[in-house]
Amino acid sequence: MSIEWFRDLVLIIFGLGATASLVFLAVLAYLCYRRLGPVMDSLKKTAKTMENISSAVEEEVAGPLAKVIAFVQGIRQAIGLVRRFTEKEGD
Repeated sequence: MSIEWFRDLVLIIFGLGATASLVFLAVLAYLCYRRLGPVMDSLKKTAKTMENISSAVEEEVAGPLAKVIAFVQGIRQAIGLVRRFTEKEGD
């Protein structure tokens, strides 16, 4: 038995080991995919629900709140303008 025979034996053993590892990883990935499929569907539904909730909050709360804030700011500016005209020049 020469060194070439041992080299070929090592290559065959490593090749078989690599093939077995790849098959094992492929089966493991498939099993994970099968288990995580329903979880991913649930996450998609949850994300869609959160999107609907956030758009509803924006329409029902943020829009009217922005209008109230703009009104209050307009009132403050009007009061400031009146105050500027009514103050004495010496103050």
